[in-house]
Amino acid sequence: MVSCTDLDLDSILQSTQGNSLLPEEIDLLIDAFLPTHTHPLRSKAYIVLSAASQHLRETNSTVKDQQDTSPVAKIFAPSVSAKLGDTDQNTVLSGLCFLTALFQVDIQAASAILQLDGITDCVADSLDLFSASIDISRAVAQLVSQAAGHKACRAIIPPQCIEWLEAKSRQSKDNALRAAAAVALVKLSRGAAIDSSTVTGAEKPVTSTTDDTLVKMMKNLVVSNPDSSSLNDAVEGLAYMSTEPAVKELLSKDRNFLSRLFTIIPRRKLPSSQPTDTERLAATPIYGTVVVISNLCAYLPQLTEEEAQIAKLRRMASAASDGARKGEPVVDPLEDSEHVKERCRRLIAAGVLEALTAATRATDSRTTRMAVGKALLSLIEDQDHRGKVLQAGGAKALITIIGGILPPSDSKKKGEIPQLDRADIEPIQALAKLSITASPVQVFGPNEGALYDAIRPFVVMLLHPSSSLLQRFESIMALTNLSSQGPEVANRIAKADGLMNKVELLMLEDHTLVRRAATELICNLISGSEEVYNNYGGDKTAGSKSKLHVLLALCDVDDLPTRLAASGALAVLTDSPTTCQLLLELEQEKHRVMPILGQLIDPSIRMLDDHEEEEEETEVEEIHRPADADPGLIHRGVVCVRNFLVGINSAARKGLQQDAARMGLVHALVQVLSTVTSGANSPVLRPAAEALKCLIDSERGIAIEG
Repeated sequence: MVSCTDLDLDSILQSTQGNSLLPEEIDLLIDAFLPTHTHPLRSKAYIVLSAASQHLRETNSTVKDQQDTSPVAKIFAPSVSAKLGDTDQNTVLSGLCFLTALFQVDIQAASAILQLDGITDCVADSLDLFSASIDISRAVAQLVSQAAGHKACRAIIPPQCIEWLEAKSRQSKDNALRAAAAVALVKLSRGAAIDSSTVTGAEKPVTSTTDDTLVKMMKNLVVSNPDSSSLNDAVEGLAYMSTEPAVKELLSKDRNFLSRLFTIIPRRKLPSSQPTDTERLAATPIYGTVVVISNLCAYLPQLTEEEAQIAKLRRMASAASDGARKGEPVVDPLEDSEHVKERCRRLIAAGVLEALTAATRATDSRTTRMAVGKALLSLIEDQDHRGKVLQAGGAKALITIIGGILPPSDSKKKGEIPQLDRADIEPIQALAKLSITASPVQVFGPNEGALYDAIRPFVVMLLHPSSSLLQRFESIMALTNLSSQGPEVANRIAKADGLMNKVELLMLEDHTLVRRAATELICNLISGSEEVYNNYGGDKTAGSKSKLHVLLALCDVDDLPTRLAASGALAVLTDSPTTCQLLLELEQEKHRVMPILGQLIDPSIRMLDDHEEEEEETEVEEIHRPADADPGLIHRGVVCVRNFLVGINSAARKGLQQDAARMGLVHALVQVLSTVTSGANSPVLRPAAEALKCLIDSERGIAIEG
């Protein structure tokens, strides 16, 4: 066997770009994964193998094989098969290590090779043939661990291999072998349970080693074992097992374990100019550590109606025969919100926030950063934790994660929603939650550019088809908070492609909180953006009247915050004569403007007698309203009435005066003036007096100039 060198790998890498690999090059590449080689050389070998696999797949993508065999497997299978069937220890070790590496680069190819006749027998035979070799034992355990993650491979692993793994997981002479064997057993057990439940609905273990034993063993390896190889395997095993509620509780209650687990993550990104440090970083199981953290603090997923129905059908199809009520969800008590919150508290007390933000800095891995985002979303769910998340740099970490998710904005594809998975939206949702309950300055800092950059991800979450109604609600709330930071921010939000149409649609949503949030955002944008102000009546545009009609209708709903937002928007808009003219047209068409504005001041005001249907509808709505109007509604109503009367001509005012008196508006304004207790400085005093004067002067037939 000839030892592989850097120069050999460089030559093979060149070959992968054009010509097919020669037999001697294939042998050299396979041998490059031997554990006797340095880590940098093996790392380079992974790069070469990945390039070779990609080239083979691309060049064979147009050729349809009758058996659909992987082109990568065709190239490497003869050499791997020959090496595994050899009687030389290093040759067999080379084949085992290469096949393990191939599972990490090309699962389809590795799986195809492992399923070839005689391959698993050769793997099992190597345990007998080289029973004294610790390298062979580790290689077999690692290979089975990789293969156990795939259903087709699990089915062909010989029973004697499983028995051997159980024995090695109990030995204490070699921790690296013990950890690798334990991880393989965990994957086999979890995979077999999934395979069995898919067919019969019942979980069926394939190993005799209990979960408790494996968890305790791997937990102890994390706490006490400095060996990087066994640490990696222990963390990987815990990443699989920490999806179980009982395991979550066990791990979260062990403060010593948590502290040690968090120290695995480097607190800074190591420069590539330091090979030793870079090698150590590459060997650090950052991803597995973050996955364990994410599992420990994960809440049960909130299913859409369609997903909930599908889950119910599955439960009904696989209901046990013990008389359990079919279709009812079976939720482990350890997975309820209180238990999850308590686990999150334990993790935060142990220093998880510093570990998560450090993980974002330590690696550019998208997968790892997504796991960090998922964990932060769970921790942020409890509002009591949000201040601590901000203090630990959680907002900055989320901004970094989101920056890697969203593609750069392209002016040529303006308005196009990026292609994202549902999981990609979770970091944006976490940032939105922080933005809802904290000042934008606390979240994004004093730099206005950071505020502008935050608009796009929230707009993406609002418009993306995969977003849930909750995520849309939270994006609107976050944008509302941002829009209060000044006209420039409000203008940028208003100009986001597709945003206004979506928000205006959600203003008609049946869900009260969503409708309220959309109305509050529109209110802020009307106040802060000249463009939105003009579109809603500042200038007479094609849709201005219908937009005003919606705002007017929202002034008449049962939800007080929605009425406050809608009437506040109207109070701003009626400062424009154009808006007042449009409202006059609506009044003449619908006869609803004056009564609705009047009811903001006094709920007892009714529709006029000659509009019985409107009166009946109003009475039904008023059942839920308080007898006394809200002071905020009174102020907004008075300003709207005053602006409306001043903004129309004297003839129109005179035409409305009689209706105003009949519905009780004049009396309501007199009552406002008589009950003002704040003295002359009350903000409602002057507009109420001016509105009353307009009505009285109109009654006398005196033309009042605005």
